[in-house]
Amino acid sequence: MPADQPHGASAASSLPQAPATTAAPAPPARLAQAALRDVPWEIGVAKPDPAIVVDGVTRTFGGLTAVSVDHLEVQRGGITGLIGPNGAGKTTLFNLLTGFDQPNAGTWSFDGRSLGRLSPHQVARLGVVRTFQLTKALSRLTVLQNMLLGAKDQRGEGFFRSLVPGVWRKQEQANTEKALDLLARFKLDAKKDDFAGTLSGGQRKLLEMARALMSDPKVVMLDEPMAGVNPALTQSLLGHVKDLREQGMTVIFVEHDMDVVRDISDWVVVMAAGKVIAEGPPESISQNQAVVDAYLGAHHDAPLTVEEEDQVLAEAEAAIAREEGTSGEVLSSDGTDREGTQR
Repeated sequence: MPADQPHGASAASSLPQAPATTAAPAPPARLAQAALRDVPWEIGVAKPDPAIVVDGVTRTFGGLTAVSVDHLEVQRGGITGLIGPNGAGKTTLFNLLTGFDQPNAGTWSFDGRSLGRLSPHQVARLGVVRTFQLTKALSRLTVLQNMLLGAKDQRGEGFFRSLVPGVWRKQEQANTEKALDLLARFKLDAKKDDFAGTLSGGQRKLLEMARALMSDPKVVMLDEPMAGVNPALTQSLLGHVKDLREQGMTVIFVEHDMDVVRDISDWVVVMAAGKVIAEGPPESISQNQAVVDAYLGAHHDAPLTVEEEDQVLAEAEAAIAREEGTSGEVLSSDGTDREGTQR
C-alpha cells in the first residue's frame, strides 16, 4: 500500500457508490411564474419565450374598431387571462387568432409561423385550438362520437379509404381508447353513449375542453369556460385548466370572474375598446388605475360638485323633454324652473 494512501481507502473505493441525487424538476406552473417574474408590467412587453406574437392587428366593422392591438406576446407554457368589460374585443381577438375572422391589418404568428389567412382547421392542425363561449357540441351525436371528431389525421376520412377497414381500424381503436381516457379524466365516461344534447351546460363545457385535447394541442384558447357553469363543476373546470399547464400546454382564457383569474393566471392582459390597456401578474391588475376606470368609469370614485350635478341633471332633463316633444323646461336641482317658479 502506498505510504500516502489512508488506511482503508482501497476498501472504501471498492464499495458501490450511492447514485448522485438530482433535484426534481420544477413543475410547469412554477416555471411559468419564474419566467414572468422579472417581466415589466408594461403594455406590449416582450416575454422570455413567446408562443404567440401579435403585431398591429386591427379589425373594424363599419365605423367601429373592435380590435386594435399594437403588440402582444403570450408566454409559452403559462396561463394567460384575457379580461375586460363587455364589448372590449376579447372574443373578436380570439376569432382573429384562430382563423374564424380576418383582420383589416396586422400580423400574428405561432412559434414563428404566420397564422394570417389560414382557415380554422389549418390553425388547429398547427396546434392552436379553441373552445367557444356558446358550446359547439353536436347534439345528435353521442358524447364519444363528439370526442372522436376531435382526433386529427384520421386515415379513414377519405371516401375510398373508408371502404378498406384495414387502413383505419387500428387508428380508430387507439383514438377510441384515448377518448375514453379523456372522458374518464373529465368524469364524463358514464355519459359516453348519451347524446351530447342531453348534457348540462357545465358538462358541455367539459366535453368541449376534452374534445380539444384529442388533437394534442400546444395552445388551448378557452372563451369564458366558466360562464353558465354550475358552481359544483366550477372547481372541476378550474382543476382541468391548471392541468393543461402541467401538461406543458399554453393556455389563454377569457373570463369575467376576477377570483378565477387570480386563482389560475400567471399573467393577465386587459382589453378595453379593442385595445390592450394593461398587462401584468394578477396581483398588479387590481392596482392599475386604467383597469379600474375601464370597469367602473373614470369618475367612479370622484364626487360631483353641485354645479356638475346641476349640469348633468339639466342635460338629462333636456334630452327627455326633446324626446317627449315638450317645451323643454328644465328644472334645477331645487325643483324650480329657470325663472324660479316652484314646479
